Amino acid sequence: MRFGRSAPRDEQPAAPIEHHELPPALPEALGPPVERELLVRRAQKDGRLVAVLRAVDRGGECVVEAEVYPNGSAELVRPGPYTFEDQRQASAFMTEAVSALMYLGCDVQA
Repeated sequence: MRFGRSAPRDEQPAAPIEHHELPPALPEALGPPVERELLVRRAQKDGRLVAVLRAVDRGGECVVEAEVYPNGSAELVRPGPYTFEDQRQASAFMTEAVSALMYLGCDVQA
């Protein structure tokens, strides 16, 4: 008694499966990069919001975004963004910016 299917003798053996390399995925095809917020600092002077600094890890780079409210103006200014290779560089930039804001008399909060 036989189990399974046996191929007829005149049938050719199956051709080997060819493996083709897929093209590298395009970043656009994967969608927007996933962002991870690292730091946010808000600076106030005399009870008025002066600046907001935000460091974001975007996978291949870290970006510091800034929102600045110039003295005597209600208009928002967005200098930058400031792009860095890694979190350490972005954090160092944020530390320097916060130090400067504190030197200028701002209260800085996380």
